[in-house]
Amino acid sequence: MYPENLAVLLLLILSFISSGKLCMWRSPINALEEEYFLLCCSEGPRVEGQVAHWYKEKEGKQVLVHRESRIDLNGTNLQFWPVVLNDTGIYDCCLSNGIQEKPCKKWSLNVVKRDKNNCFTEEHVHTGIVGVVGKSYFFTCSDTDDSVNVVDLTWYKNCVEIVDKRGKEKWHIDQLTEEDGGKYTCVKTVVHAGKRYNSTSTTRLKVKGTEENVTPKLIGPDHNVFKTEIGKEEILNCTVFLGYSKNFVRFQYVFYWIESGVIIETCQKSSSLCQMEEYEYDKDGKKHAVSQLWFKSVKEEDINSLYTCTFTENKPITQTFILQKESNPDLPVHVFTTGMIMAIMFSFVAVMMVILCVIFKIELFLLFRVITGKDETLEDGKLYDAFVSYLKDSTPICGEERKFALEILPKTLEDHFGYKLCIFERDISPGGAIVDDIQSFIDRSRRLIIILSRNYISDQVMFELEIGLHKALVERKIKVILIEYTPKSYFDFLPKSLELLSSSQVVKWKEEKSLPLNSKFWKKLRYAMPAKPTMSAVCQGVTLQDRQKRTSAFCITPKPSIACY
Repeated sequence: MYPENLAVLLLLILSFISSGKLCMWRSPINALEEEYFLLCCSEGPRVEGQVAHWYKEKEGKQVLVHRESRIDLNGTNLQFWPVVLNDTGIYDCCLSNGIQEKPCKKWSLNVVKRDKNNCFTEEHVHTGIVGVVGKSYFFTCSDTDDSVNVVDLTWYKNCVEIVDKRGKEKWHIDQLTEEDGGKYTCVKTVVHAGKRYNSTSTTRLKVKGTEENVTPKLIGPDHNVFKTEIGKEEILNCTVFLGYSKNFVRFQYVFYWIESGVIIETCQKSSSLCQMEEYEYDKDGKKHAVSQLWFKSVKEEDINSLYTCTFTENKPITQTFILQKESNPDLPVHVFTTGMIMAIMFSFVAVMMVILCVIFKIELFLLFRVITGKDETLEDGKLYDAFVSYLKDSTPICGEERKFALEILPKTLEDHFGYKLCIFERDISPGGAIVDDIQSFIDRSRRLIIILSRNYISDQVMFELEIGLHKALVERKIKVILIEYTPKSYFDFLPKSLELLSSSQVVKWKEEKSLPLNSKFWKKLRYAMPAKPTMSAVCQGVTLQDRQKRTSAFCITPKPSIACY
């Protein structure tokens, strides 16, 4: 069966060559210098008035190839009389009839320097199909254009002429022996413009012993259906088993894809459907070759079309592929379960984050101030951070409420947190108009702190309270902070407008529990005060003597100042 199969292969190849469809499979190719050589452009279906234009790429640009004494344009063929080393490069053949232009074919031509000490050049030798002892083997000389005048044809084995094969383009050995292995060279002599040129081809024949001949075969079922979606990138893989990696002898084969009887072209930059360059790989001691069909973006017309992968060595073997639209399957149970668990977890985490943010709202806000160094007191024209409104008449004169207003509050806010307070009896000079002074100092303050105590009642205090509430609630020029030294429920004479204050503006004093600097009282009070970088009194240049002078008049003994924070 082997000779008959090989004959079929040769006929198939010859039919392709005659139609011009196999040209693209010869790239890249080697040519021997100083010999006749041609590049053929695959035509496909002929269009009336169609002509071929050849270009050579130079420095990234395509330069049109013109007819000259050494280069001839013969139909769709580019002939070199002869080819020289400088002809090495990339060539493009473009077919056009002036209206319609087909995609260009790209060739990579490498001109090999001749070995003048031998009948063949090693770089120009290709390995033929591996022969098997006892089997027949066919030889074919290199192809030439039909218009070329062939005047002589000579065969050599290892550079020794095979006399009885002179003039034969095709011949065969009936039964191979191991001695038949070697390099077979065919030299075809042609005449052009009165000059003689050679066209040389050399095939290395390797002959295997009586061991079983491995037949290549395609991996996978003969018919394959792939589910896909419109617009999706898709790659179809066609894999063939070539033989075993150990002692593998390379042989020639053809690998291509067909759709509707037309060979699909190799990939160019603008290709949306094309076949990629095949490649070989070894796995588990076996050698494979892979050809891939690439859909850049699946289109509607690609669906339900039949794509055939064809591998040809001694006879064609095929594998078919078809694309079908993928229906929306139900979500797998494990994916659904995992998704639900993740959704519940994320929801739980989100709820916990919200709860924590609500619980620790004040702490987070103060931390944000520290990190950003935010300062609301710059360039607002105010002199004081807060005006303190407290009891003015009290017995005894040095009671607890008075001590809180004149010692604890300013010592903490001024010495530890860097605020500047306006305390009437400490900061306002006596002898002025009290009503005007109070209104002026409230206008120059950013907050009005009202210390609501058991003894909080006098005309002066009520005036401060009314002015502050009017500026806060009506004029919106100042914000009020109400410190409940004594709960509001103990009073029945306070303005109803105090009820309009939000919870963030009301701070409750809880005696010993509120004394520590990290207590909820001081955090909430700082939250209500304007944002300002924390700075102690020492850092502001306030000395102990200054505080003693300020507080001695009120029977308050100042404590030593603390280091800067």
